[in-house]
Amino acid sequence: MSRGAELVRTGLRGVGQTLITLGVIVLLFVVYELQVTGVVAARAQDRLGDELARSWSEVPRQPVPPPAEGGPVTLPVETPDLGGAFARLHVPALEGYEPKSVVEGVSVEDLKQGGPGHIPGTALPGEVGNVVLSGHRTTYGAPFNRWDELAPGDLVVLETRDGWFTYRITGSQVVLPNAVEVTFPVPGDHDATPTRALLTMTTCNPEYSARERLIVSAELTEAVDKAAGLPAALQTGG
Repeated sequence: MSRGAELVRTGLRGVGQTLITLGVIVLLFVVYELQVTGVVAARAQDRLGDELARSWSEVPRQPVPPPAEGGPVTLPVETPDLGGAFARLHVPALEGYEPKSVVEGVSVEDLKQGGPGHIPGTALPGEVGNVVLSGHRTTYGAPFNRWDELAPGDLVVLETRDGWFTYRITGSQVVLPNAVEVTFPVPGDHDATPTRALLTMTTCNPEYSARERLIVSAELTEAVDKAAGLPAALQTGG
């Protein structure tokens, strides 16, 4: 074999080894993103669940004032601490969905805890306005992985220390990442005064991409004091 051919062969062998190495690195990265982050998130969710249970049992429940004639029950919701869990999200419409602890904040560190994050400054569960939650779709527990399966009429429930807040899905849409108008108290109208209690849940779209955002919208249909037992949505499976 000529020297030139030998050099070509050696070069091709080096390129092949480099590609194999790169492939292994990519594979390890994918395993980390999809598996290891899930383990990290599951542990964080276990910890948050324990913390919620402990804090809810240690702090006396606030008395719920009687509703005005014909009006809804008004349940107290305290402003949560940034980075801390303050609610649980139940989705009876998705079979096998494990309730997720909701944290205050949507930073990278907040969402690494495996649950949805509540955008500070937006409404709290049950309040008039727009409760806005954001969650991962593929990594760190992927709490919103199946959000494309939700359909109008499906129910989601936010549980706080004092009550259950049931929201009915009204629709979904795909928007660009800079479409902040979906988070307004009245989505799409920055200057309007809210009159309804809404819930907006946002996640990446399509799966494995951050090119767009999937927005799932809902409206409050029921607020139940914890003392009254489980809400209808969790008794019947939605």
